[in-house]
Amino acid sequence: MAPKVLVSDKLSETAVQIFRDRGIDVDFLPDLGKDKAALQDIIGKYDGLAIRSNTKVTPKLLAAADNLKVIARAGIGVDNVDIPAASKKGAIVMNTPFGNSITTAEHAISLMMAVARQIPEANASTQAGKWEKSRFMGTEITAKVLGLIGAGNIGSIVADRALGLKMKVVAYDPFLSEERAAIIGVEKVELDELLKRADFITLHVPLTDKTRGILNAEAIAKMKPGARVINCARGGLVDEAALADALKSGHVAGAAFDVFEVEPATDSPLFGIPNVVCTPHLGASTKEAQENVAVQVAEQMSDYLLTGAVANALNMPSVTAEEAKVMGPWLDLAGHLGSFVGQLTDDPIKAINILYDGTVAAMNLEALSCSAIAGIMQASNPEVNMVSAPVIAKDRGINISKTTQEKTGVFDGYIKLTVVTDSRERTIAGTVFSDGKPRFIQIKGINIDAEIGEHMLYTTNKDVPGIIGTLGRVLAENNVNIANFTLGRSGVGEDAIALLYIDNQIHGKAINDLDSTGMFQSIKPLEFNIG
Repeated sequence: MAPKVLVSDKLSETAVQIFRDRGIDVDFLPDLGKDKAALQDIIGKYDGLAIRSNTKVTPKLLAAADNLKVIARAGIGVDNVDIPAASKKGAIVMNTPFGNSITTAEHAISLMMAVARQIPEANASTQAGKWEKSRFMGTEITAKVLGLIGAGNIGSIVADRALGLKMKVVAYDPFLSEERAAIIGVEKVELDELLKRADFITLHVPLTDKTRGILNAEAIAKMKPGARVINCARGGLVDEAALADALKSGHVAGAAFDVFEVEPATDSPLFGIPNVVCTPHLGASTKEAQENVAVQVAEQMSDYLLTGAVANALNMPSVTAEEAKVMGPWLDLAGHLGSFVGQLTDDPIKAINILYDGTVAAMNLEALSCSAIAGIMQASNPEVNMVSAPVIAKDRGINISKTTQEKTGVFDGYIKLTVVTDSRERTIAGTVFSDGKPRFIQIKGINIDAEIGEHMLYTTNKDVPGIIGTLGRVLAENNVNIANFTLGRSGVGEDAIALLYIDNQIHGKAINDLDSTGMFQSIKPLEFNIG
């Protein structure tokens, strides 16, 4: 059955056609996002939800979204999506960070020029029949210092345009390396240095606990007298009341805002102050940007629902289509390793340690780890997936660690998973053979070579004669056919294991019959999801 997607906000028809061309069953209901009750009534039948800003993805909506696998926002901001709740539900949350980057950067440059030359006020005055030429004395931007708070995707585009206008650009961004700063042509500085030097300050950071109020009263007081502030990023980054006071005192010469602490902004401390330019969140409002983000949403959602490729996800590692092809068997292996340990572990888990050896160490380890953790968690909660598993593990206080090492054995690469409880450690390792099939290669430190099947039986025992015969006889008596049989031991007469791939799910009588022989320390039927 084809995946089913709901578009609940206004989105380009191009996106809807892309869904259809890719074989996705799509319902285009662009006004539904405004009707919470109606949306909640039908959301349960959809695998994907494509939205803009009108649809609010709340815990209440998610509770009704029984099949939802992916939520994609056409745009950067996801303030209207409860990401922690979506993660616990197991739904990937995507945005489209690049579709409107140029448009937003151009708007920031436009506002900078508008406030430098007081264009909106001069326009209003002139159209009112006045000719106040001496009133609107502006300032050149050539040779002025532009201070970027945030030098990521949009910030770097603003820097490029500003350099073309012969400005000097300094940037504050904790994640900006000196090498990247040199590539984009900016000088990396600390925030206080930027405030002291910048003639124009423009913000390009998300709204987080660390960035909220980054330009507060204290920071504004440190700004160069006569500076101008432009914000096309997020409301709440600037203390609007403090900035209004600085504008009225003359410490700040002007401001241009496209975003506000409260939106829609029907009132703001900045309104009515001379040389303050305000626009109603127009940063992404161009035909080109709307088309770009719509196309990006449709492509990303289709790729995920059809191939498992994850792009621009905010709550799980991204996996490209190319990575998905190469990593598919390894993702399956990681999940099977987790499932094996999870099905054997009844005690509360304290720690999960994952070792990546050889070729697999160079792959997308975050995605592989999510798959392993999900495999463990699914033993007690089948609804857990790669998105929700790390969240659940964190909630339970489970410590997750990952290590890598160069090739150390006969295999080009392998994954070794260790789960720690108060009473014991369980360890299993596996690899992917050249045929693309995952295999278990070690359990409890005992080497084996076991094909993974949907139905399996795992036993532990002392290395004594008769184990093979007993397993074969008892299973035959219970009409259980053995597809594959693997044995391993730590030494002659020491601990031994058997792992059987069987054709059908084993029932209680067969387990009881095996247990009654007295030859086995433990007997555990196992089930694996073989795609």
